[in-house]
Amino acid sequence: MILPLIGYIKIGLPPVIIVGGSAILALFLWYFIYLKRPVEPKVMLPLFVFTVAGLQIHIIEEYLSGFGPAMSRLFNIPWSERSFLMVFALVGPTIYTLTTWGLYKKIPLAGFVACFIFIGPGVAEFTHFIFPLISPQLEPGNISSISREIKGVHIDAMPNYYYKTTGEYYFAGMYTAILPMIPGIYAICRLIRKRSDRP
Repeated sequence: MILPLIGYIKIGLPPVIIVGGSAILALFLWYFIYLKRPVEPKVMLPLFVFTVAGLQIHIIEEYLSGFGPAMSRLFNIPWSERSFLMVFALVGPTIYTLTTWGLYKKIPLAGFVACFIFIGPGVAEFTHFIFPLISPQLEPGNISSISREIKGVHIDAMPNYYYKTTGEYYFAGMYTAILPMIPGIYAICRLIRKRSDRP
């Protein structure tokens, strides 16, 4: 309850809905499939590693195309480039590295993190294909990048990816969004199928 509240205060509601919704679904997947009978590392580890590898490539595109500032412009939220890098390029990989060890040792918390990654990047990345259709809350008709202070945080170079303004169907990170989706969705299907095969 505390983490979503902090996320809402620091970033805003839309990212909290996407991440929080993924976390709730991950909790169900983890509870019913992993918690009582952890999946063998030979099954779980490759699924997790491939999903994270796809996610990291995707994050490179997000960084290069200004995902954090683009989200700031889209939803009028303070998501700076620095906070994007801190979470997705520094803290995230540290958690993923520890999770691989935890999956090897069948530690329950690691199973939850893996389920979250399968559902978050595995399913929720489809939102990249919706974002170009949403009118930005900040200057939707202005095709140029803008800089502005949002809730006390200065956000530089917020690009506009609104399809009606740019004429191009694209949003930051959209081209590589499918990379974590393929192994993530496959992992969910594989885990559900594995549970149904159990006596």
